[in-house]
Amino acid sequence: MHAKDLSSSVKKKDHDGKVSGQLAYIGDVKQASMLHGVLYRSPVAYGKVRSIQLPQLPDGYVKIGAEHISGANFVKLLHKDQPIFADEWVNYIGEPMFMLVGPMLDVLHRLIDEVVVDIEEHQAIYTLEEAIRQKDQTGVFASHEFGESLEVIQAIEASAHQIIEEEYETGYQEHVYLENQGMLGIYNDQEILVQGSMQCLYYVKNALISALACEDDEVRVIQSPTGGGFGGKEDFPSMMACHVGIAAKVVQKPVMLLFDRTEDFAATTKRHPAKFRYRTALDEQGTILCMTVELFLNGGANAGLSPVVLQRCLLNSAGVYNIPHFHAKGYALKTNTVPNGAFRGFGAPQSFAAIESVMGHMSRKLNIDPISYKRNYLVKQGDPTITGGRFKDPVLMDDIIKDLMLAVDYEKKREAFDRFNGQNQRFKKGIGASFFLHGCGFTGSGERDHIRATVRLAKTESDQVLIKISNSDMGQGAITAMSKIVAHVLGLPYEDISFPYPDTKEVPDSGPTVASRTTMIVGKLLERAASKLKTQWQIGLSQEVVEHYVHEEMIPWDESKFTGDAYPAYSWGVNIVELEVDTLTGNVKVEKVYGSFDIGKAIDEQIVKGQIDGGMAQGLAYGYIEKMTSKLGKIEQKSISDYGPPTAMDVVRIESKLYDNPYAGGPYGAKGVGELPLTGGAPAVQAAIEDALQIDFHRIPVTPELIMDSLTKKGDCD
Repeated sequence: MHAKDLSSSVKKKDHDGKVSGQLAYIGDVKQASMLHGVLYRSPVAYGKVRSIQLPQLPDGYVKIGAEHISGANFVKLLHKDQPIFADEWVNYIGEPMFMLVGPMLDVLHRLIDEVVVDIEEHQAIYTLEEAIRQKDQTGVFASHEFGESLEVIQAIEASAHQIIEEEYETGYQEHVYLENQGMLGIYNDQEILVQGSMQCLYYVKNALISALACEDDEVRVIQSPTGGGFGGKEDFPSMMACHVGIAAKVVQKPVMLLFDRTEDFAATTKRHPAKFRYRTALDEQGTILCMTVELFLNGGANAGLSPVVLQRCLLNSAGVYNIPHFHAKGYALKTNTVPNGAFRGFGAPQSFAAIESVMGHMSRKLNIDPISYKRNYLVKQGDPTITGGRFKDPVLMDDIIKDLMLAVDYEKKREAFDRFNGQNQRFKKGIGASFFLHGCGFTGSGERDHIRATVRLAKTESDQVLIKISNSDMGQGAITAMSKIVAHVLGLPYEDISFPYPDTKEVPDSGPTVASRTTMIVGKLLERAASKLKTQWQIGLSQEVVEHYVHEEMIPWDESKFTGDAYPAYSWGVNIVELEVDTLTGNVKVEKVYGSFDIGKAIDEQIVKGQIDGGMAQGLAYGYIEKMTSKLGKIEQKSISDYGPPTAMDVVRIESKLYDNPYAGGPYGAKGVGELPLTGGAPAVQAAIEDALQIDFHRIPVTPELIMDSLTKKGDCD
């Protein structure tokens, strides 16, 4: 394998198994004497449990509840507030209270229907608006404030020509992974083994050790082939693992817990709904003098990962812009609704939808083309970040924007669309753009202080090389990309590198498969380990090398003050969307989609292209198709058809381009790619709809109902 071949595509390691249908997912696993579990979930949003009456359980059927937990009754994560089984208080509709275990699923579902639970209901907080009103009394999972002092801001505002205030809202988003959540617990004398669909093996293992009150070597976790995650299998599988691990220990048989789509929709984590309040001071020429933002995330009933989602949401609240005198404040708030958690982009898609909207609306007020206006504020190499860090690497954004405007013939297209709209009463065409970035890896010093990743490479006597890391392939191509990096360093055929699905008995903790860190952080460790193995290589001998994370020198991160370099590197993106709106029905027809990205160096261009196509499809849908709602604490959408993710009819061919801008801290210059492509879709599609209709929207998704309502109001105003 030669240097010029690194980005060239190879057949993915798991291609044959997936295409043939032979790859066994957790739902395909059958064990002798295996039992099934079905959870009884709280029917109320907030209340105190008075009593539980079970029906007569047939032989071989048992209840597993909080009384069976030998360790602590919480899912080990950031806060100790998420019960494994809620036994005294319930905090949201769908919270697991106990599990019935037995051999036949139909019998279990019948028994669950016959359970009678008496819960004393208390006043619940159902909406983010209610939580914001009550935040001073209770229910703040996390808050941060940083930036220019408010005294300076107030002085600037006092002499400003104009103050523009804007509120902006984003809704839920559902992951819609192909494979629903599933976990299997297996008991034997020496250990509890849990295997299933997951992103973060050591999160799961640590949760099990805490729940079972056992030693490290008494728990083993194996990742099964995983049919998509998108963040939805980051923290949530830890709870399911505790359910099956505890049950397997009690019944001393394998216990399988599988969700159907309805249960998955109702009870698993979502993207956080968010509310933003931007306030911008302008001079007489429309130049930004200062900007403040206050943002709120709906965390749901438990903290989960909301505190760190809030961090990234805040860190992206100024977008890709060098805004003078910027001040940010944010809160993750509790509501009595299904907990929200990790989702591809991790808070950044909400912030970019908001800041891109704010900048676009200001440009229209000033009668300036949105792209021209926004380009005036683009960050450049050497500029400070909003936390006092530094954009130390080359920033190609302005060149990327110019190239893409040329490729789509932007000026002529705007003129053509204006002519079309002037001549057509019913259909209106629009073009919109979004500019965005993604901070690669964990925020601040997380890699150094919390993750401390370790990787191993093992060489066999037959000179095959085995990758030993805890990172999951969930369809994004990690098995292939990691194998290519190692093969390239060692000068071996790609086929000589093996990367089995990780097993905590065999692999060290190389950190979770999140935060666009796998290729950049773990891939770099593997590159170093492979270089070490190459210098020590002895034909025909078994060898093993270990490599540990080394923190890059940056401006020190202070989490209490929110200052310093939040990320070692940034990936960048520009999207342009062309579409047509039917003003009779409100339907939006996306016609052309363009995406240009700086992700450093592509380890495999076909894999990156797949990430771009999938990410942009999710991001666009977040902006105008996918709408999930909660009413009185209950998710209203029960199926994929209720929710309406994009079909093949909605996704047009995406024209994408990669820019080579290698990052020294990544393997062969690679940066993060997984999350970036999703981030720009929603703001670009909103901008294009606004361009078509000449109406400002202040929330996503911009659904046909919202369009029709806005057109009616515009008609009334006209």
